Amino acid sequence: MADGGGSGASGAIPGPRGSRGRGPGGPPARRGRRVLRWVSSVLALLILGTAGAGYLYYRHLNGSIQTDALNLGDTKLGGSKPNAFGQTPLNILLIGSDARDGDENKSLGGGRDTFDGPPLADVQMLLHLSADRSNMSVVSMPRDTLLKMPKCTEPGGKVHQASKGLVQTNESLQRGGPGCTVAAWQELTKIPIDHFMMIDFKGVVSMADAIGGVPVCVEQNVHSRTREGHGSGLKLPKGDNVIQGEVALQWLRTRYGFEDGTDIGRTRAQHMYMNSLAREFRKNAKLSNPVKLNSLAQAAIKAMVVDPGLNKIDKLYDLSMELKKVPTGRITMTTMPWIQSPRDGNRVEPKPGEAEELFRMVREDIALDGQGGTPAATPAASAAPSTPPVTDPAAAPGKIPVMVRNATGGKSTPEGKVKLRASEVATLLAGKGFTRAMADNQPAAEDTTVIRYAGLDQAGDALAVATAIGLPPAAVQRSTDVSGVTLFVGKDWRSGAAITPPAPAPTKAPDSARPLNGDDDKACMRIQEGFTW
Repeated sequence: MADGGGSGASGAIPGPRGSRGRGPGGPPARRGRRVLRWVSSVLALLILGTAGAGYLYYRHLNGSIQTDALNLGDTKLGGSKPNAFGQTPLNILLIGSDARDGDENKSLGGGRDTFDGPPLADVQMLLHLSADRSNMSVVSMPRDTLLKMPKCTEPGGKVHQASKGLVQTNESLQRGGPGCTVAAWQELTKIPIDHFMMIDFKGVVSMADAIGGVPVCVEQNVHSRTREGHGSGLKLPKGDNVIQGEVALQWLRTRYGFEDGTDIGRTRAQHMYMNSLAREFRKNAKLSNPVKLNSLAQAAIKAMVVDPGLNKIDKLYDLSMELKKVPTGRITMTTMPWIQSPRDGNRVEPKPGEAEELFRMVREDIALDGQGGTPAATPAASAAPSTPPVTDPAAAPGKIPVMVRNATGGKSTPEGKVKLRASEVATLLAGKGFTRAMADNQPAAEDTTVIRYAGLDQAGDALAVATAIGLPPAAVQRSTDVSGVTLFVGKDWRSGAAITPPAPAPTKAPDSARPLNGDDDKACMRIQEGFTW
């Protein structure tokens, strides 16, 4: 959603398509009439997580929860995998739909020519909860990002073919629903997405009021209004402000007036608001009122669509309890590193190298703040994902049964599977003392070599095998799909006696991701020239 028109929170009609000229991220006309509503998802989770004793109030809300398919794409990553110690991270995609359905959304959203039209996924944020629940990472993708869209098949059978060229990412929602937005993220990032929450904004105003306001800061007086009447209408004096109701909605909508007037600056403002909101929910005593909590929860739940894994109040409650374990000082908000698109100067594309660095850190469960797996982690420990101490030591190599599967090929590998590769690697392991290693002829295909095991009493054994062949701890996973320690020889080890170790993972989010810490209550929005008063 973007700046609308008129006065107050109702918004104004943006200028003609392609007129922004202010840098990447600013919207063309039709997409300029969107209002951000991702915040409802955060509110919903925090509210439910704070409820505690009021939990029973929410059981009757189950029938209000709307559900849609999780993943409409052909690529199924199978959800997040447990690490070597049985701990599983969670990846949740927060989607802000610009749907103009319902009287409340229409009255707040502006853009009358888009009422009841097909929605766009104008806000997309991936929330990653670490396996050990010590930290949380959020990665936003600018809505004007150009991507290749995957093939998406709706539950009813309608097929949306993969795009031949690049398509703006927010159009994914029109290709069958939120399940296609999930599919597009998985294709780009290779991050398994466990859940999604798609939100509209009709509950934002009442919830911001109920909490008593959210503190924000601007470096100068700001008024988001252009000479043509475009903008959110936000008007605040320099310094700290506590915003409520429609003013909070204006903050989330503001593009003109923040930084360079693009969606990139608006994303920064969203991150500041989101962090401040989390701090307020954790300290605000008003939320001990079960009647108020019930009202807030109803507003949030009625505004959301979730996947089948979150379509019950107890599931949402359990999820919120997991999120509450993370201290605000270990929440890191980031934006996907981007470049101005060489194909379209009004669009952006993932920045080569640095965008993949950020995605890899999420895939490997590495904290974006550089503090490692626990708040007390030393700098030396921050280079690796969280790894609690092994409670079950490894047996002697000769006593560890190891099954070896040939996963070097598949449909996506033109050269096919390497013949007898499992036997070759089993022989290599035997030479390293693992004399009980043997080839397993079950079919498998893996991009990278991994070791999976069944029970926690096998964790030490699996790590010993990984160490012997040069695999990092992140390549060891607990899984119910195997019965014992099983080595999957992936496409990255098609030949040779030694696997080429991956390049060291980054230890901290790149500066281009503009990381913002959840405890940073001094953050202040820079104001665009010409929008002060």
